[in-house]
Amino acid sequence: MTPFSSEFFKYYRLQVSIFSILVGLVIIYVVGNPLAFTSFPLYRAFMSTMPFFGIIAISATLVITLGEIDLSFPSVVGITSLIFGSALVETESFFIAFILSVSVGMFAGLINGLLVTKVGIPSIVATIGTMFFWRGLVNVIAKGKGIAITLVEGSLHHKIFVGRLFGYIPAQFIWFIITAIVIGVIYRIHTFGNHVHFVGDNQESARMMGINVDRVKIIAFVQLGFFASFAGIFTMYEMLYFWPSQGSGLLMTTLAAVFVGGTSVFGGKGTIFGTFIGVLIIGSLEAGIIAVGLSGFWVQFIYGLMITLSVTVYAFLLKKKT
Repeated sequence: MTPFSSEFFKYYRLQVSIFSILVGLVIIYVVGNPLAFTSFPLYRAFMSTMPFFGIIAISATLVITLGEIDLSFPSVVGITSLIFGSALVETESFFIAFILSVSVGMFAGLINGLLVTKVGIPSIVATIGTMFFWRGLVNVIAKGKGIAITLVEGSLHHKIFVGRLFGYIPAQFIWFIITAIVIGVIYRIHTFGNHVHFVGDNQESARMMGINVDRVKIIAFVQLGFFASFAGIFTMYEMLYFWPSQGSGLLMTTLAAVFVGGTSVFGGKGTIFGTFIGVLIIGSLEAGIIAVGLSGFWVQFIYGLMITLSVTVYAFLLKKKT
């Protein structure tokens, strides 16, 4: 092995390891059920559904790198989707509905950020509270009723969000890739990304360096609120319907993707590429489990196992370094 390749592997060993897991799983899937996993329609289905939680997972990586957690984003998806659907039906204006939806999403993130930084509530407690608040508000307003948005089907903005590129590739998957690239560049190169790592690694040292820790955390929570509302719009446009429980199933898959992707629950370390691969792993897991002959009852067990193992391994590696 050349010195260059040795240094490359050392620097990117986490990403290489995560990618190797994905390759290994794909091989298992193909061997277990070659008919299903060599057909394009299955992968098109993956590309249609993965962005619903994948976009949030990419965004949540910043919050978790800070050593914080946000458990409220599934409820933020619910309330912003309700607002988007209601505004779209009432005004028939995508622009108004979009602005209202993402504004509420960012406001929800701002509340989380202020509770954590200014009030001093631990993020896990603060976001449990806001999780129930937003979900309760959805239930109070919606009263168990859904909203159909079939009026947007075939429109330009519908095609931009969830159309099929060249008739095959779901547009939301392209948006997922764009989100990963943009946040990845910010995370790795931009000053804000550096501040996220510094704060997550050691808040007091970050303050001594002149970094506004509260500002960094608030921005991270606000951008997560924005992308939660963004993901909710994709879900509605794909299904052409809002239901009051929308977003409820996103918590486990989103956090699983982030932790399986190698972001440390302790903060200071993470990788957007790893989260991207984590989304592909988690997003294909349920279909893969069923395709190889196991029942769907195994899905949650394996999700939990993967999260526990990934966090345990990372904790072990962290202790080994120190």
